[in-house]
Amino acid sequence: MGGYAFAVDIGGTFTDVVLRHEDGRTWVDKTLTTYDDLLTGFFVAVEAALKDAGATPEEVDDVIVHATTIVTNSVITRSGRPTALFVTEGFKDVLYIRDEHRYDMFDPQIEYAEPIVPSTATWGITERTRADGTIEIEVDKDQVKEIGAEIEQRGIKAVGICLLNAYVNGANERAVRDVLLTSVPDLYVSISSEVAPQIREYPRAATTALNAYTRPITEPYLTRLSTELADRGFGSQPLIMMSNGGVLSTETASEFPVRMMESGPAAGALVASYYAERLKLDRLLSFDMGGTTAKACVIEERKPTVTGVFEVDRSYRFKAGSGIPVIIPAIDMIEIGAGGGSIATVDALGLLKVGPNSAGSEPGPACYNRGGQEATVTDADLVLGILDAENFLGGEMKLNKDAAEAAIAPLAEKLNTSVSNTAKGIFQVVNGSMAAAARAHATDRGIDYRGMPLLAFGGAGPVHACHVAELLESDTVIYPPLASVLSAFGTLVTPVRFDLAKGTTGSIDWHTASEAYSSMELESEAALAAAGTSKDTIKYIYGADMRYEGQQNEVTVDFEYNLIETRDTTIMRETFERAYEAQYGLRLSDMPIEIVAWRLSAQGPNVERHGRPDKANDVGVPKGKRLVMIEETPEQIDIYDRAALAVGQNIAGPTIIEERETTIFILPNWCACVADNGCITASKGI
Repeated sequence: MGGYAFAVDIGGTFTDVVLRHEDGRTWVDKTLTTYDDLLTGFFVAVEAALKDAGATPEEVDDVIVHATTIVTNSVITRSGRPTALFVTEGFKDVLYIRDEHRYDMFDPQIEYAEPIVPSTATWGITERTRADGTIEIEVDKDQVKEIGAEIEQRGIKAVGICLLNAYVNGANERAVRDVLLTSVPDLYVSISSEVAPQIREYPRAATTALNAYTRPITEPYLTRLSTELADRGFGSQPLIMMSNGGVLSTETASEFPVRMMESGPAAGALVASYYAERLKLDRLLSFDMGGTTAKACVIEERKPTVTGVFEVDRSYRFKAGSGIPVIIPAIDMIEIGAGGGSIATVDALGLLKVGPNSAGSEPGPACYNRGGQEATVTDADLVLGILDAENFLGGEMKLNKDAAEAAIAPLAEKLNTSVSNTAKGIFQVVNGSMAAAARAHATDRGIDYRGMPLLAFGGAGPVHACHVAELLESDTVIYPPLASVLSAFGTLVTPVRFDLAKGTTGSIDWHTASEAYSSMELESEAALAAAGTSKDTIKYIYGADMRYEGQQNEVTVDFEYNLIETRDTTIMRETFERAYEAQYGLRLSDMPIEIVAWRLSAQGPNVERHGRPDKANDVGVPKGKRLVMIEETPEQIDIYDRAALAVGQNIAGPTIIEERETTIFILPNWCACVADNGCITASKGI
């Protein structure tokens, strides 16, 4: 017997697992994330799901997929290993000078994220590659050996190499790497011509430094994961969720850990696309709220947008430009510090604020009884009566309402109001923050978000989605099965995928393009083969970063054909100008076009792993009532068990629908209906 697959998503507060049998039966578990050793929580959750299913590790003969925050956490907490950076002589301060862009011209107090590699660990070396790729000065190997000896003496374990114009020709970078690995064999070395071969020195250097910084943590972690899975009797090797919405082998992920930066959030966006296809919805807003953060992603034409650049570790009020740029393919979404564990405070102006700091799982919200003293969103939800203190995680984890009220009381005193009103304020403020973030995400991309259905998931998403939808002028919220662990489930329906880019400059040169695509195809074939995908099943999507000549910013365009086979510049221009017009509202048809980078996306076959939701035969009745503070006066509202609801059953709000891992809160003037596919759809004004 066998036929089992499982997925594990490690978040900032909870670790989620989904175990699925090939017949569609599904078991889930949710446990607190173990920061001191992430794999402890990993296997606690896996063992619990196996026990519920009555299965053994040997029966897991389908895929094992893992999404993790280990890379993001190591960057934000600066818990990586000491790292050095090699640059061309004269460019030693590249991480400090950045791109000289001030993200707020009128704020004299702007801050930037601290560079991942300090200037004291940055070396400029004698070498030079011209803009056309010609090697003008070869690497001084003796100089590199001397620096290598100093690196070894200082206990530095990782090195990033980013030399001038290496995106065109990486020969000098490879030469430096070879010398270092010969003289200091145990180094982790990352070179920009492999990590991010694109123009713009600062983001390329920053991305390479991040990759180098996280490799000494990620590689042993993934190696230990593979080893322990084998030791416990699991027959499959794990696949790792990447930021671009695909999965890859542990070997590829270990070499390029920076591609895992948005591992968990990407899975959430992909599962939203999965449901958009199943529900025949062309437009959908993914709303994922967990314990630490909330993520929003616009799904158009039933797929998310993949961007070529994003930021991590924004240091100043989460403003764009204050973080570290990462130029790797990633799902285009917005993420803010607004989750169940987000801490509420009163600022110097006497205003209530929620987030971005989080209580996480250690110590967690005050109501967890794990030592937390500060008021959080979860504490507010409990005080308001939305959460059941006795039924959290199916009763396995009791919540302490008294502790929640005690944590909120100091805020209430500062605001000169009651604890319940303060809790209501926390609920409204965090909802407003999430709605504002989603609104900005959509409008910045020229998308009208109004009326767009919300897909609500994550542990806290179903609690807050109705109110967020009202703020976004949406009248539909969809609560899928397995909502609390949906990101984990999303990794099971994600195909193997590898995205690459090769920088270039100037007008269209088909010889250069052909060489770029040939090398990218070979690299992607190797990466997908390591993940178990055969060459003849790979689908390629060809694209390019294009701009009008003389412009600073480019537009990423995907083409529905093989560029090298057609070489049709007329269709290329039309496709680019259509995308440019959608973003900027005009075309400059008399301007020449230039290419900044060639892009290739290699994708394995689509995955079909549908769940089999439980369905009740009889119309469900309320299992009780609870006092909930939603309006000016508290109200006793009906409480339903989701598993007891029948297909086609309608439930008028206000009401609460509970399941083991989350709670659905339906507001007044909304009505929930149970669909045959297991989704609950809430509609306003029905």
